[in-house]
Amino acid sequence: MNFNIAKYKKAVENRAVPTLRIPTEEEIRAIVRQGEDEVVALVSELVGAIAILAKRVQELEDKLAKNSHNSSKPPSSDGLNKPKRTRSLRKSSGKKSGAQDGHPGHRLELAEKPNKVKRYPVEQCSRCQASLEKIAVKRIEKRQEYELPPIRLIVTEHQAEVKCCPHCGSENWAEFPTGITQPTQYGPDFKALLVYLNQKQFIPLERVVEFCVDVIDQAVGAGTIVEACYQTSQAVEPVNQRTKQYLIETDEAVHFDETSLRVEQSNHWVHSAGTERATNYHLDKKRGTIGIDHAGILSKRRGKSVHDDWAAYYTYQNAEHVSCNTHHLREFAFLQERYPQDWEGAMVAHLLTIKEAVAEAVAQGQTGLTQEQLNAFETRYDELVQQGLALNPVPERPPGQRGRIKQPPPKNLLDRLRDHKAAVLAFMYDFKVPFDNNLAERDIRMVKLKQKISGCFRSEDGAKIFCSIRGYLSTARKNGVSTFEALKLAMCGSPYAPDFLPALA
Repeated sequence: MNFNIAKYKKAVENRAVPTLRIPTEEEIRAIVRQGEDEVVALVSELVGAIAILAKRVQELEDKLAKNSHNSSKPPSSDGLNKPKRTRSLRKSSGKKSGAQDGHPGHRLELAEKPNKVKRYPVEQCSRCQASLEKIAVKRIEKRQEYELPPIRLIVTEHQAEVKCCPHCGSENWAEFPTGITQPTQYGPDFKALLVYLNQKQFIPLERVVEFCVDVIDQAVGAGTIVEACYQTSQAVEPVNQRTKQYLIETDEAVHFDETSLRVEQSNHWVHSAGTERATNYHLDKKRGTIGIDHAGILSKRRGKSVHDDWAAYYTYQNAEHVSCNTHHLREFAFLQERYPQDWEGAMVAHLLTIKEAVAEAVAQGQTGLTQEQLNAFETRYDELVQQGLALNPVPERPPGQRGRIKQPPPKNLLDRLRDHKAAVLAFMYDFKVPFDNNLAERDIRMVKLKQKISGCFRSEDGAKIFCSIRGYLSTARKNGVSTFEALKLAMCGSPYAPDFLPALA
């Protein structure tokens, strides 16, 4: 039989698996006649090949089994293969769906001062047809209709006087208002609307042009929209720089995440950093430490920094790392489906128990758990990690293989739980630290939503403008300022900046 197991192993590792030739019945009988040693050699080779293929099949099935519920993959990646039954990481609150008892409700209220009033008189009796024109009104029934007025641009002509001095003969011109620089131009409110539609609502340029024609009856060129976006990004840049400095210096926990973005038909990365009050986005061609260094926030931080367990984040040793436990719960969901072991479910229950203990302590006005609770939780955590490590030893290095040994998923997670224990349990030690990194995932979601709605970017400049404007708008929204109001302020040259942002040197 012409079969080389060493060559086959190397091919499998390089993802170039040759066709495995199965010996014919005649060849097997011939080998049997050659003696016991030849049969053992044949079976050993075939068993080795089966083991390699089984490992490869396991890897491929693991990839297929991952979805948005048991990994960090986004829901959009589930496609038509979305699982019919999912196990949510959230526990039921026990409340019925919809508005709860005692909820005041929301409805369209009557306006105290309507813009227009139309009165409809009663001229004759509907029964006997008698005239009622001179009869006093008994009461008024009111119904109000909320409606849009005709949406049209208002053209204001600015006229500057020119006078000639009778004494010296020089001509004198009156000054136009600030911002009036062209014979014809669009005002800041209208340009803010164009930016709002394109950057906030992710409407592509052609459809914004179509909207202006259909709704406002005004033909606007795509170049005008692009220029308005560029003008806005330039206006908000100082605010973004102050936001960046705040995220470096703040004692609040800063959440980090990254996601891919197609720019000029190649993969770029958007790095996000944010708190409950501010957001910053950075576009880069690199995802790892090079991109993080270019973003210039995590590399300079000394405070608490929340992220997933991606190894690149842990290279910044000056920051106080906080690991996202929602990511861990998703990984445990995957392990319980593909590599079920007792310690996995026990660790999930333990993390959720700690979370509930923290929530209960906060509700009672406490600032921390008792030392007895901390010791008990730490001891149980260590026991479960050791239990898992005992079931998942370090894989043996195959003969002749160099470099890092490929480990199964349970061992990879256990190593991170052991090596980054302080980051995993940071929420237990400090109540100001969150259990998860959901804030960063909400911030970064807008990047994926934009790409899903209106596609990728044709230029790197366009992508950078998008990140600049979105970071500014996210910060404004987090501080209670409406998106449109923030854009109007930026168009007028005075962009919104929260008071807590530090001044730039």
